[in-house]
Amino acid sequence: MTAESTPYVAPDQNDPAVRKGQEDRLREVWKPPSGWFFRWTDVNNNRIGVWYTLTAFGFMLFAGVLALIMRTQLAVPNNDLVTANTFNQLFTLHGSMMMFLFAVPMFEAVSIILLPQLLGARDLPFPRLSSFGYWSFLIGGVFVSGSIFFDAAPDGGWFMYPPLTTRTDLSGLGADIWMLGLSFIEVSSVAAAVELIVGVLKCRPPGMRLNLMPLYAWYILVVAVMILFAFPPLIAGDVLFEMERLLNWPFFNAEKGGDPLLWQHLFWIFGHPEVYIVFLPSIALFAMLIPTFAQRHLLGYPWIVLAAVGTAFLSFGLWVHHMFTTGLPKISLAFFAAASEAVAIPTGVQIFVFIATLWAGNVKKSTPLLYASGSLAVFVIGGLTGVMVAVAPFDWQAHDTYFIVAHLHYVLIGGTLLPLFAGLYYYWPLITGKKLSDRLGRIAFWIMFVGMNLTFFPMHLSGLLGMPRRVFTYPEELGIGGLNLASTIGSYMFALGVVIVCIDLALSPRRPKAPRNPWNAGTLEWLAHPDDEDWGIRSVPLIESRYPIWDQKNFVQKVDEGRFFLPDAEEMRRESIVTSALDARPVQVIRLGTPSVKPMMTAVALAGVFILTTYHLYIWSAVSGVATLACVLWWLWTGTAEIPEKPTKHIGHGIEVPLYTSGPSAPGWWAMFITMMADATAFSGLVFGYFFFWTIHNDFPPSGVGLNGPGVFWPMVALALTLAGWAATVGAREVHRRGKVGAGRALLVVGIVATLASLFAGLAGPWYSGLDPELHVYPAIVWTLAIWTAVHAAIGVIMQGYTLARSLAGKMTPVYDADLRNITVYHHFLALTGIVTFCTIGLFPGVA
Repeated sequence: MTAESTPYVAPDQNDPAVRKGQEDRLREVWKPPSGWFFRWTDVNNNRIGVWYTLTAFGFMLFAGVLALIMRTQLAVPNNDLVTANTFNQLFTLHGSMMMFLFAVPMFEAVSIILLPQLLGARDLPFPRLSSFGYWSFLIGGVFVSGSIFFDAAPDGGWFMYPPLTTRTDLSGLGADIWMLGLSFIEVSSVAAAVELIVGVLKCRPPGMRLNLMPLYAWYILVVAVMILFAFPPLIAGDVLFEMERLLNWPFFNAEKGGDPLLWQHLFWIFGHPEVYIVFLPSIALFAMLIPTFAQRHLLGYPWIVLAAVGTAFLSFGLWVHHMFTTGLPKISLAFFAAASEAVAIPTGVQIFVFIATLWAGNVKKSTPLLYASGSLAVFVIGGLTGVMVAVAPFDWQAHDTYFIVAHLHYVLIGGTLLPLFAGLYYYWPLITGKKLSDRLGRIAFWIMFVGMNLTFFPMHLSGLLGMPRRVFTYPEELGIGGLNLASTIGSYMFALGVVIVCIDLALSPRRPKAPRNPWNAGTLEWLAHPDDEDWGIRSVPLIESRYPIWDQKNFVQKVDEGRFFLPDAEEMRRESIVTSALDARPVQVIRLGTPSVKPMMTAVALAGVFILTTYHLYIWSAVSGVATLACVLWWLWTGTAEIPEKPTKHIGHGIEVPLYTSGPSAPGWWAMFITMMADATAFSGLVFGYFFFWTIHNDFPPSGVGLNGPGVFWPMVALALTLAGWAATVGAREVHRRGKVGAGRALLVVGIVATLASLFAGLAGPWYSGLDPELHVYPAIVWTLAIWTAVHAAIGVIMQGYTLARSLAGKMTPVYDADLRNITVYHHFLALTGIVTFCTIGLFPGVA
């Protein structure tokens, strides 16, 4: 009798020897790498998340030191502690680090730690992607923050408004460091967002339908989707910004048809949603700890989910309230002012749900709850001043004064920093098995709470008295010396509170182990044991409640004894369960990535592209780009879409699921789709730029030597070839899945030829028409759209060639065809990009 026909016999989970054998295999499979170097190649979410968190916390401390230097400079009038140029670098780097190197990465770091445990998963679906994101974040963060030690830090503000920052004679290397360094970091943010979305939608435990998800998972899903639509417009702006600085293409140069307001639009389409991107994860922490300390289910679960979604939706309609003083039409001011007022409604719903839950529960006083309550009070003050500046006439008076500085910091400290300290004290036993000191935690809270208000409340008054933002000193006659001195004293008080927290963390290893689930919480992450193993969870549970530890009988015991799903690692592989997106039915056992140097090497190579470009070392940057491509192909070839040794696997309770899936049921397909949504959003930012210029010019497109458009012929040829390449790829997928492998390979070759030809045809239009991108913004934006589409066509050719090679190597069959299905998703988006680009540059000028 063959192995395939041998009847499956379920293990006896009542037998201690069986359970011990399972645990030994799990322990061996999930064992971390050892050695001074290879320990850093780990991809386990627990370690990557901790590294991420510590790195983001370190950047926060460094940015805080920069803030203290600024406050010391402003303590008294006419101070000369630092020069004006140094002060500009200080406040630019402070703001940039707090937003790009602390607030967003910290949310992603905490999510990488918590989300698998909240979802009862062994790990997130793409552990190596998490590792790549971390190393990208670390390298980019050190590159940007370290620039201040060489007097080369950016000095144009964290928003880097043109034209001061795009003119190389007015801003030095710092602007390039900011732009390219943070663009690199944005790549890691988008990578983390893809990981988190797929994790929430596809890696929930069986039975955890969407309406049973922990609220933290809902918030992370909402915020990760926001990142997909908020960060790409900034990436599009970064492309235009750097092309102006490096190539003198005049996107923001009014003398050549550009407009600095385009940068403001693209930046604030990102910038205002980012406030909610960093605020909503903090609300998510409240949604976990408040039911715990109220010892009851959270009230209004559907309402708080709808409020989170509503907040996210409205946040994308508020960006213009940062631009009320730029001379926009009055009707647009009224619309965006109304939207800015309306966002207070879903925010208020969430706060009142928390208050109602505490009111209805049996509240247990605790240090985490103290931080949560204090942060809500601080945030509400920031929200009220936000409603004030949403009123255009008031904003005209307060804009670019210290009133705005006060508002921003009340929102960010109350909505991000203090909630993170609440989460730190709440989840420290989960991560380390030890509780932090309640006494030190409460002392630190009150010092920080008083210091924060002493720092920023006087700024409301100094702003209304006329103190502008971003000044390195002020005259004594302004009469605000006392207010500034109070703010400086408060900033040092706040810093003292942070130091006490750091001391508490440092003393933690000396403390005894805390009991398991010391807060008596009801959600899955508290299945973790103080001496927990690297496997994450002993068995993947069946979920019947939002608070299974409270509601499901003998739940913890059943998980620990392996009585649920996937209690073993028979094939000695790291595995987790993939479920359906809506109702969480098991659909696959996914083989997870193991420790590898490939993510680190890919991040280092990609860092070379950005860093070497900063110093105009274009040849070496190109070499680094080739190295990046090689690393990515090596990573994909050896670590993805592996054909399993058997088609299915028993996961327990009589359920047998595939070890390989493709198409919409597979995590890889979702990752490609989500990534392309982000890419399409960035592309839409460039298209927005084209039509923005059309709206502000009476003669767009212009005419003249070097200005005449690419015509109709070449764009239509390029469009036809793009669609031919797309059709060939779709055809290859269809005939291949029917078993016609040879026909599928032939169609892939046709697709490669057509897509490659579309690349050259797309560039031929602006080339043969003699469009000069340095002459005017019209040829610059046309060339940008054409190059964007050409680059994506080149990537499409590489994908088609890679898939063809996989087929020829026997690594892709009609049954195991994930690679072909995934690249087809890419080519759907490439076809859409081609349609928009070539119709815009080829047909629109004829009807404009």
